[in-house]
Amino acid sequence: MAKPTVKAVLLSPQRELGAKPLLVVGPSLGTSTILWTETAALLGNDYDVIGWDLPGHGISPTVTEGFDIAELADAVVDLVDSVSPGAKFHYAGVSMGGATGLQLGIKHGDRLNSLSVQCSGAKLGTPEGWLERAETVRKLGTPVMIQGSAERWFAPGFMDRQPEISSRLLHSLRDADRFGYSFCCEALAAFDVREQLGSIAVPTQAIAGSEDTVAPPSFAEAVAAGITAGGGTATAETLDGVGHLAPAEAPAAVAELMRTFMKENGR
Repeated sequence: MAKPTVKAVLLSPQRELGAKPLLVVGPSLGTSTILWTETAALLGNDYDVIGWDLPGHGISPTVTEGFDIAELADAVVDLVDSVSPGAKFHYAGVSMGGATGLQLGIKHGDRLNSLSVQCSGAKLGTPEGWLERAETVRKLGTPVMIQGSAERWFAPGFMDRQPEISSRLLHSLRDADRFGYSFCCEALAAFDVREQLGSIAVPTQAIAGSEDTVAPPSFAEAVAAGITAGGGTATAETLDGVGHLAPAEAPAAVAELMRTFMKENGR
């Protein structure tokens, strides 16, 4: 196992970093910072928004050996330190990016002002399912996942209503490196922090889509319950008519939930 390297994209307007609070946003498996483009645009006047890509996705280099989600969280902290050493930041992540957020809360809570876990959970899928997917993609490449991902990612009718953004996201999947994607699958196979949620002290919001079959609202509720059981502060929200990629499907609603929450917790 080795800590991967992740690269960042500035999603807010160009200006000197530090004048605005820092918000770091993370992607789901198979996507890239494109997932956050519209939501970041809505928040970019008030926050410095930095998005990062998973290994082998977007602009991040691929990996040649495995890593776990805790090491991915370490890589995100390294990324922040490369642009603003020691800075505290707000964090929001979707699916695998949300899992990374939970690990940030567990391991690096002193660095976070707030945590927004979206379309995710303390455990996602089954180890067997992830390992089977890793083997398939390693052999056949990421295009083999496009049809299934299109069905899992979006609420019914979204692709017809928003063909441009859905197409861009599916192209991110097509262009992802097969080995980077497979190592991400293996990291998710080993991910289970249900027993560690109580150690998260950073204020947390868990956002779910009512149409999400990958991480349904019950997952968000379980995250919030696990954190509050340990004495932390957490809330769960469900967005009607939204599937697995909330920031792309409902940018205005996600931005508003995040803005209110971040203002309550920091700036």
